[in-house]
Amino acid sequence: MTKPKAWDRHAILAHLRRNGMTLAGIAERYGLALSGVKNIWTRPNEPAERAIADFIGEPVEKVFADRYPKMRNRIYAPPVPQSSPGKPAPHRNAA
Repeated sequence: MTKPKAWDRHAILAHLRRNGMTLAGIAERYGLALSGVKNIWTRPNEPAERAIADFIGEPVEKVFADRYPKMRNRIYAPPVPQSSPGKPAPHRNAA
């Protein structure tokens, strides 16, 4: 059996079903919440992603390539406005 090069939702579900597994079965087998596994398509859930990739037999970075590498920096820093020549830069008040 050849494995797809690009893992999308349909390829993942097809592979699970061909091997007699469902998302509910993944949740039960790996001790995960069913809602977390079922929402994998809309919400990132690292334990569920790892469980699915483990069952498939591929690295999680390959199965969920659009979500990896994970970015751990969650603080948003707005860009500092550039001042125009002749205009002073806007003053930022310290909070």
